[in-house]
Amino acid sequence: MSRAPLPTGVRRGATVTVTVDGEPLEAHLGETVAAVLIAHSGSPALRTTRSGSARGLYCGMGVCFDCLVVVDGVPNTRACMTWVRNRMEIRHMDGLVAASEGGW
Repeated sequence: MSRAPLPTGVRRGATVTVTVDGEPLEAHLGETVAAVLIAHSGSPALRTTRSGSARGLYCGMGVCFDCLVVVDGVPNTRACMTWVRNRMEIRHMDGLVAASEGGW
């Protein structure tokens, strides 16, 4: 896990547990789903397209739709615009469905 160091006087939010592709992971309130996924994987890739191309955080402000994931069963959720919360279930997408469902 790799998170950026915090400046003096800045603290992370409370620790919560999220599930990513079935694996429980530590996250902090105030982080986006994209930040948590990148911190834990070390990779900017958040999903693959129907043709197998990797996509990840691009604009970081919800305009490009490249960081789509499944959150609590809702596909096509923008990871960069979604704040983590305790017990959130996150799945990477493969094509138009969760990667664990086999993709296209």
